[in-house]
Amino acid sequence: MENHNISNEILQKLEDKFQKINQKTETHLEGLLWSKPITYWDYIQTDALLNLQIQRTTLPDEMVFIMYHQVNELLFKMILWEMEQISKNENLKTEFFAERLMRISRYFDMLTTSFDIMGDGMEVDQYMKFRNTLTPASGFQSAQYRLIEFGSTDLINLIDYRFRATIDRNTPYEHALEHLYWQAGGKDHETGEKSFLILEFERKYKAHFLRHMEEYNTINLWQKFKQLPEADQKNPELVQAMRHYDHTVNITWVMGHLNAARKYIDPSGKEKAESTGGSDWKKYMHPKFQRRIFFPELWSEEELKNWGAENEL
Repeated sequence: MENHNISNEILQKLEDKFQKINQKTETHLEGLLWSKPITYWDYIQTDALLNLQIQRTTLPDEMVFIMYHQVNELLFKMILWEMEQISKNENLKTEFFAERLMRISRYFDMLTTSFDIMGDGMEVDQYMKFRNTLTPASGFQSAQYRLIEFGSTDLINLIDYRFRATIDRNTPYEHALEHLYWQAGGKDHETGEKSFLILEFERKYKAHFLRHMEEYNTINLWQKFKQLPEADQKNPELVQAMRHYDHTVNITWVMGHLNAARKYIDPSGKEKAESTGGSDWKKYMHPKFQRRIFFPELWSEEELKNWGAENEL
């Protein structure tokens, strides 16, 4: 009798669901008679996923390099998904914010520790051979990473520190885009001319970036944090979680990337080696030069002054 009541309850819920979209319940139930049972490989799309690794050379370690970066992009997508749950939530509660923030931080913790794969998972000789086939492509061109930045903080905190005094919240988004900190990594330092690296990057993603910048201007993580009750904004555990995320993304992650690049591109530390995209990677990547801080209000004056200084070149 109990199972009969449960079955009727489920059928009624299905009836209600399909009525809302003007569909016949009987048609959908009949369709179930002919549908195939789901399998793991169909649900996860493993065949498609495992066939996305296309090498440009015959060197085995290039496969490690490709898969590593594809895993990074999947983790970036997970981060963006969680950020959207916070930013698009119109009735945001502190508990929900904190729980999703910790998810995001755990993903970045994974990304940070994964640099061991890059640092010890490839032969330097192989890397130095296959990297020439990648020119002028560069990790600089990860669009998802830029979207994470836009979704984390107010735009002013992503502006090259040399231009921040001339830019505010009323600055047109296109003008702000031209003065983001990472623009320096794709321009000639003497002429200011943009490299092919950044021209192609902007050709593909500029419109997307501008839309995202505008959309997240008032709903980025910092703005959503400021919408929480004032008492919660002062909660030591939540403040520490915000600081952990900020430090992990803007110092720990960046230094992991920089140190891996040093090992392969310039192991002696004395050469003027270029990245595949041609950027001045040593200066562009180091946090003390970038001065990128998502939540400056949560750090002391001394901490801000010494941002990245514990990781001297």
